[in-house]
Amino acid sequence: MNEKERFRETLLFGKPDKIPLMPGGPRESTLKRWHKEGLPEGKDYFDEISRILNIPVERPKTSRTDTGVSFRMIPEFEEKVLEHKDGHYIVRDWMGAITEISDQYDYTYIRSARDFVTRKWHKFPVENEKDWEQMKLRFDAGSHERFPADFIERCNKLKSRDYVLNICFNGPFWQMREWCGFENLCIYMAEKPEFVKEMSLFWRDFVLDTLTPILKNVQVDHVLISEDMAYKAHSMISPKMTREFLFPCYQSWIPEIRKNNKNSVIEVDSDGHVGELIPLWIEAGVNCCSPVEVAAGNDIVGYRKKFGRKMAFRGGIDKRAIAKGGIAIKDELARVVPPLLKEGGFIPSCDHGVPHDISWQNFIEYTKLLAELTGWL
Repeated sequence: MNEKERFRETLLFGKPDKIPLMPGGPRESTLKRWHKEGLPEGKDYFDEISRILNIPVERPKTSRTDTGVSFRMIPEFEEKVLEHKDGHYIVRDWMGAITEISDQYDYTYIRSARDFVTRKWHKFPVENEKDWEQMKLRFDAGSHERFPADFIERCNKLKSRDYVLNICFNGPFWQMREWCGFENLCIYMAEKPEFVKEMSLFWRDFVLDTLTPILKNVQVDHVLISEDMAYKAHSMISPKMTREFLFPCYQSWIPEIRKNNKNSVIEVDSDGHVGELIPLWIEAGVNCCSPVEVAAGNDIVGYRKKFGRKMAFRGGIDKRAIAKGGIAIKDELARVVPPLLKEGGFIPSCDHGVPHDISWQNFIEYTKLLAELTGWL
């Protein structure tokens, strides 16, 4: 099987020859540690682990490309340092928010998942209806800058690919939070529900108008909806609010994606405890979720017993156990991997970005055990 076939067969409860090996991705501080512990500078960590463990590396036979389509605002705000004092930058970032970050980092870390960085938000770009009217101008699906000049050529090339075509965009909760801020958005849901509905429906239409040309020109394997909407123990909003404010988007996008490819993997990515959200996502037509963080109280084995083949998973391996090493890694993989792989619909991986408390040697050991369980060794 090639990468594309294996990915789909795994997450759609088919019969893959082996399970995709996706141990997880390190952040900058993690790589900095690993370089001190044996990972050569300039070497890709996964290639080096594959060499050390003698894992066969399977490269696509067709060169990788993507659609080149952007779901971001156009134009972006000009990024600007507004103030620098007491070891912190106050910055207006490209999304229009006023944000604070330690000056030990470049301010571009504010909106980049390059590392685990603490940030503070002071002000958001949409605080009232007037702000909203200005923000809408930045999300024109027909903007000539949104699609590359060679879009059709890219799509034609993608039709013969042997790798996974991913399309990623923000879900309505994530996007409205970027516009208004989390606290403001929740207040608006209670006090200005019509305003929230207007924003949600606008985002529904923008995403659909941007997505439709892609769906018309090439089949999509994997759609990832970024939708962080859970705390450590609960969802951030109620099931009623989820249905009222978010479902109009899901129920518009998902049927259109299914028309393009009924076997697409439609995944929602949300940190936190997602036990209350999974049945809602299933109801909306989602068939995969990630990263299923163990520290947030998620029981991925229990979820499989409860939801069966209605939901596939990516992630679910406790990063804290990988950091401990030794028997802790073995026990964690034994707890999670065999029970889920028995039925399929699961790609085991670290349950978030790989943090810097995980040593290079422990990550190699973890990957070795994972490769053995998934059929690579």
